Amino acid sequence: MGQPLRKEEVRNVVVTPSKKSWMKLPHVYVILVTMLLVGYLATLLVPQGQFERQVGPMGRPIVVPGTFQYVDVPHLTPFDVMFSIPAGMVQAGEIIFGGLMIGALFAMVERTGLMNLGIRQVVNIFQTKKIWVIPALMIPMGVFTSFTGAMELGLIYAPVLIPLMLRFGYDRFTATAMVLVSTAAGFSVAMTAPATVGLAQTLMNLPLYSGIEYRAIIMSIALLIGILYVWRYARGVERNPAQSYLHGDGLDRDFITEDNSSTEKVSGRQLFAILFLLAGMGIMIYGLLNWKWYFTQIGGWYAFMGIALGFIFKMSPSNIAEVFNEGFRKVLVGVIIIGLSRAISVVLEKGNILDTIVHGITVVVGAAPSELSAIMMLIFQGLFNFLVGSGSGQAMITMPVMSGLSDILGVTRQTAVLAFQFGDGFTNILYPTSFFMAILAIAQVPYSKWLRFIIPLLLMWFALAAVALIVAQSIGWGANL
Repeated sequence: MGQPLRKEEVRNVVVTPSKKSWMKLPHVYVILVTMLLVGYLATLLVPQGQFERQVGPMGRPIVVPGTFQYVDVPHLTPFDVMFSIPAGMVQAGEIIFGGLMIGALFAMVERTGLMNLGIRQVVNIFQTKKIWVIPALMIPMGVFTSFTGAMELGLIYAPVLIPLMLRFGYDRFTATAMVLVSTAAGFSVAMTAPATVGLAQTLMNLPLYSGIEYRAIIMSIALLIGILYVWRYARGVERNPAQSYLHGDGLDRDFITEDNSSTEKVSGRQLFAILFLLAGMGIMIYGLLNWKWYFTQIGGWYAFMGIALGFIFKMSPSNIAEVFNEGFRKVLVGVIIIGLSRAISVVLEKGNILDTIVHGITVVVGAAPSELSAIMMLIFQGLFNFLVGSGSGQAMITMPVMSGLSDILGVTRQTAVLAFQFGDGFTNILYPTSFFMAILAIAQVPYSKWLRFIIPLLLMWFALAAVALIVAQSIGWGANL
């Protein structure tokens, strides 16, 4: 095995201009605005309709099955499309704020030398078996996401793993894949995620988190497949760096900082700062699980920790502010992508065609042979996730309709919830309207390269999901609940 790259070795790499491909996708802003315009066109062509709604769990409106009717209301104007962009930014405001604060905290961790310190320790542990760092980190990320449903924490993991994997001699793509694949596997077969499986089961009148044993088995298989897939890519890069999807782009140097403290002992101040960070992360996890924290609370907590770290290292308030600005700049493109993608949902919702789409697809699902009903539900949920990026929002719209439909088709409600999880989860790392585009922006990974990498894995995952649903339906999983 080769030794990890040092900073000076990365700098001396000869960068050869890559050939331009005619398949190169346009800038992600262009992609999202194009989708926004397509969504607006759909509001002019698709008949408008609405379900009645009633107050459901968490005080949010849920669909009342069997109440769909077409409506005759004015179509959206071009002004509505323009205004949907700031409206989307407002709707995604807490995620944008949380993302900015995440960037600020990790800029502070990097400035104070704590990141290099942590990377150095991990490098020392895995120096002779560096490939094993992949499962060693992907397993806890996947399992943690499976319990919390906090897939958005990939925005935290990525800035840490990128310099770590570069230090090991891999590439930014390996680090990005580790984060997105592990969290997607955990989220898609979540065991106790409150905002997805918890909410969906509540809407389906199922015991909270019931069926966890079967989901744990499927999640373990999905995570294992993902780990082996990333492992295979990393091995290829290790043997021949030219196999990297990012070979020769010259951007790795932006993610590796000088580490001149390889022989220095950890100071008392650094030790105190590490303990402070660990305690802070512990409080954050407790808040996620028990206080239902989301990005507003997480962002505020990270802002506090970033400021506190600055004072621990005796930085002036102005220096702390400058570090925060550095962190903001690193994630700014990513968080703007999140807000811009939300504008698409705003147009479809205000154009009164979301409910029409749900009604139309449920008619198609209901007409399918009973043996394929669960698979059709999976396909429906996977397609609908393109329109509504929020897992809880998708559950509010689709699960009340799926509850009655599953009873009619002979599919257990537990199986219908699993189909929702699969469809909502796996596509979160495929559609450019998802938050994962922010992680690609942070890592400077082109979306076209990501598609080339992830589509074969998604096909394997969806095959696993189909088998899992067929087995669940054949054994009547959850029929006695």
